Amino acid sequence: MNYNNKKFKTILNSNNGETSSETIFEYRQKGNILTSEYQGGQIVKGQLIGLVDKEGNIDMRYHQVNDKGELMTGVCHSRPEILSNGKIRLHENWQWTSGDRSFGTSVIEEI
Repeated sequence: MNYNNKKFKTILNSNNGETSSETIFEYRQKGNILTSEYQGGQIVKGQLIGLVDKEGNIDMRYHQVNDKGELMTGVCHSRPEILSNGKIRLHENWQWTSGDRSFGTSVIEEI
C-alpha cells in the first residue's frame, strides 16, 4: 500500500487526543518510509515519520505544537481499512510520550 500524496482528516479521537476534524494530514511515502505534516484545530504544526509494512500497517512517531504552545510527542500504530469507495480509513492506537503518557485511539479517513 502506498500513502504518497494522500490527505487524511480525523473522524474520531479519544478525549485525551488533540487532533479533530479540522486537522489535515498530508502524507508522503518513499519506499516504506512515510512522512507527514499536519495542522488544524488545536494543532499549530505537527510532523510524523513512520514505517509501512507489506499490509499497509504504519508504525510511527509524531511531534506537534498545540495551540497552548506545548510541544507534545507520541507513538502510534495504524491499521488500514479500504472503504467501499476505495478510500483508506486508518484505525490508530497511540500513546503520548510526553505529558501524562496516556493511551488513546483515533480514526482518520482519506479525503
